[in-house]
Amino acid sequence: RSRRECEELITTGRIEIDGQTVTKLGTTVDPASQEVSLDGERLRVEFKKYYMLHKPPGFLCTAKDPAGRPVVLDLFPPDGPRLFTVGRLDENTTGLLIVTNDGDLAQKLAHPRYRIYRLYRAQVAGEPTQETFDELKEGFYFQEGKFRAYDIKRTKKQGHSTWVEITMIEGQNREIRRLFARVGHKVMKLQRIGFGSLRLGRLPVGQYRELRKDELAELHGILHRNQTEAPQRPAKRSSKKSPQKSGRGTKKAASQDRRRTRGEQQESREQRGQPKQQRRRESPSKKTAGRRGVARKGGASKRGRTR
Repeated sequence: RSRRECEELITTGRIEIDGQTVTKLGTTVDPASQEVSLDGERLRVEFKKYYMLHKPPGFLCTAKDPAGRPVVLDLFPPDGPRLFTVGRLDENTTGLLIVTNDGDLAQKLAHPRYRIYRLYRAQVAGEPTQETFDELKEGFYFQEGKFRAYDIKRTKKQGHSTWVEITMIEGQNREIRRLFARVGHKVMKLQRIGFGSLRLGRLPVGQYRELRKDELAELHGILHRNQTEAPQRPAKRSSKKSPQKSGRGTKKAASQDRRRTRGEQQESREQRGQPKQQRRRESPSKKTAGRRGVARKGGASKRGRTR
């Protein structure tokens, strides 16, 4: 059931704890020592499960596909707890996928604010240069927003293709494939080999295993540390300041260019022996002299005709 449906069950008085009806939302309960009932029937406690799956190609990360294509949940026993994936991998991407029934943890692991790093291994067509990697780390704008790689390193060359390792922070739809397509390098194979502190290792394709207690504790530790550090450098604040700084820098640079240009012009005039102020002083006198000359000419002509 969804959280809203559970809240409705509580507020309508259908839930009992140790035989007492509870209608207040947020009431705490200890499933190990207290009895919880729905409509008089005792509820069975569903323990949290955490799995690492090596997703094979051709499987979708959804509960059910209307077209009948295979989904990753088909790889788990049908009589087990209701599971869902943490984030998604596209149909052709393989690798590490967390599957759980812990909705709160899944939401945090998938949310960008917690900055859980995803590590991928990819085979791309051609031989991308370091300049190409820098472009990918700078990022490109798509319909959903700006996509960027956090880090990229070349691992080996194979024929006319290159193997690279890519670190991402967010998990947008087909993000890596679309980024490399933008710079002219098609992604031929893509596999996720790391998620936070987890590593795929030698887990066979199509197989899964439960997370160990130390692995789960490390994930919770990363979430706690990143949640504490997140307010110190929010993404929105930095994105707002950047254009302003850029604008002030552009105006300042333009002002400096204008001053430098005027200085060069002044220096050029002084080298020609004609300072700007001297030329301005001489200009009116030349014009006045010219006009006087014309006046004298005209006066002489008139006197000549009178005589």
